Amino acid sequence: MRIAFAADDENETTRAVVAFLEQDHEVVRVGRSDAWPELGAAVGRAVAGGDADFGVAMCWTGTGMSIAANKVPGVRAALAWEAWIAEGARKWNDANVLALSLKRLAPAVAVEVTRTFLSTDADPDEAANIALLD
Repeated sequence: MRIAFAADDENETTRAVVAFLEQDHEVVRVGRSDAWPELGAAVGRAVAGGDADFGVAMCWTGTGMSIAANKVPGVRAALAWEAWIAEGARKWNDANVLALSLKRLAPAVAVEVTRTFLSTDADPDEAANIALLD
């Protein structure tokens, strides 16, 4: 899979997520800024435009990236802080961008959340609900 990735800072958590992604996926770094609104939107555009299958966006809380990405039509960004939230976001909401906190998540937790997000399929029974979002 091609994964659009952006973070407005770099630390142990962002490096762990990128290292995990690079094991099995093509990571496409998007955006040329350290401004989270621009980076979140860049991830969203990459996913909505078909340049990436999914996106992972990281900022201090993850909230700003999720808001910015969700401004892009066709993006369903979800802020997740544990695997169950990431699983539900994919299963019930067909989320296509994962937003993570780079300050509050330990590297192992961020990797597990990302792994769960990318390995969970959308529930076809939710298709009618997902269509209402567009």
